[in-house]
Amino acid sequence: MSAEHELLSALDSQGIAWTIHEHEAVFTVEASARLHEEISGAHTKNLFLKDAGGQFWVVSAPHDASIDLKALPDAIGCRKVSFGKGEAMEELLGVSPGSVTPLAAFNDKAGAVKVVIDQRLAEAGTVNVHPLRNTATLGLSGADLVRFLAAHGHEPQVVLLPARA
Repeated sequence: MSAEHELLSALDSQGIAWTIHEHEAVFTVEASARLHEEISGAHTKNLFLKDAGGQFWVVSAPHDASIDLKALPDAIGCRKVSFGKGEAMEELLGVSPGSVTPLAAFNDKAGAVKVVIDQRLAEAGTVNVHPLRNTATLGLSGADLVRFLAAHGHEPQVVLLPARA
């Protein structure tokens, strides 16, 4: 069974309602703008980061948020952050660059990656994320996303992410 099928089965086993929309590959928020008109709900920007202490993070924000990466460490309780390398993303989360998603924490059985969800997403009726690949969008409620991650060993921090001025 593929990792995506395992993920979808795990969502089903928790009674989490979800929808999936197939589309062409999208690698950036800008490239996915057309999909925002076709797929209702909140859309995300997902960052794979590494802090100065070596901790890896997946940070999910609204697609149009401009996150202040200098203020982020204070907001989430870490040291200075930088973008994680694609190789580390693939090794830890089983996804390639362009496909990062908070749902990839499902693949992180060792608990090496911490997850941060912007409060606006956690409270959204529908949040749209990649289902481990960037050729589809999976929609589920923000509350279910948080609940799912917690049930799989990745209790996310829910914070209002700092905006760049």
